[in-house]
Amino acid sequence: MTFRDRRPRYLQLAEELRERIERGELLPGSAMPSETELAESSGLSRASVRNAIRQLREWGLVRAEQGRGTYVRAPRQRIRRRNTERYQWEKDRVLLDEAERRRTGGTEHDTGLRVDDLRFHAEYSQVEADQEMAAAFKLPVGTLLLRRVYWTSSRHESAPLSLSYSYLPYDYVKANRQLLSADHEPWPGGTQYQLFTVGIELDRIEEVVRARPPLPDEAELLDIEPGVAVLDVRKTSYDTTDRVVEVADIVFPGDRTELCFTTRLQRWNR
Repeated sequence: MTFRDRRPRYLQLAEELRERIERGELLPGSAMPSETELAESSGLSRASVRNAIRQLREWGLVRAEQGRGTYVRAPRQRIRRRNTERYQWEKDRVLLDEAERRRTGGTEHDTGLRVDDLRFHAEYSQVEADQEMAAAFKLPVGTLLLRRVYWTSSRHESAPLSLSYSYLPYDYVKANRQLLSADHEPWPGGTQYQLFTVGIELDRIEEVVRARPPLPDEAELLDIEPGVAVLDVRKTSYDTTDRVVEVADIVFPGDRTELCFTTRLQRWNR
């Protein structure tokens, strides 16, 4: 018996249906075969068929429309590959002229899309640091923070590619009043360039990744099917004096995101 044969029957059916979708036998927008049809053709129970359809939904391949049935989804825009080298790429861009910085940004770097392919949204507000944020910044509870919420979507889709909650200590950035309002977004050069305008150079960025269920508003905004997890990346940026200057939680839909981490190893001296 092969490993493929040992998988649950519903999962075998789900993978057979996925292959049909990928081969183009089931086209985007077309209705999936009914539970009755799939049960008869596969020899499985209706419960197993429902599990297979649920698995397809978790893979982001189909969507259920209440009262109508289940339909094949058009291929979703993916975060093609987000890797740690992007931050050095962003830092190098800080010293380029504005025309060059406007040419492309971090989302374009991750997706392969062009600036004209994207829609950008930003919201700014001032908040006081709670215990979690105070600990993250090593500042007193109640310290004034600039809170920024970002999302970017492809012009061909309504759902954002990711959702970012970014926090900056207000005192660190208040010298440049343009940094205190969303009126000037999107900034060519992103956060690293914004910090550069107030004399801050980043030394390192730490990221911690965890998978979790989406919050209700995240599931709605990111158009996440039930059962699909999000990848929550906590990004902490340190400047060259070892201060924490930004803490951001970046939320990615788990069914269309690929994170890549490369660790360079030192050679043995032999």
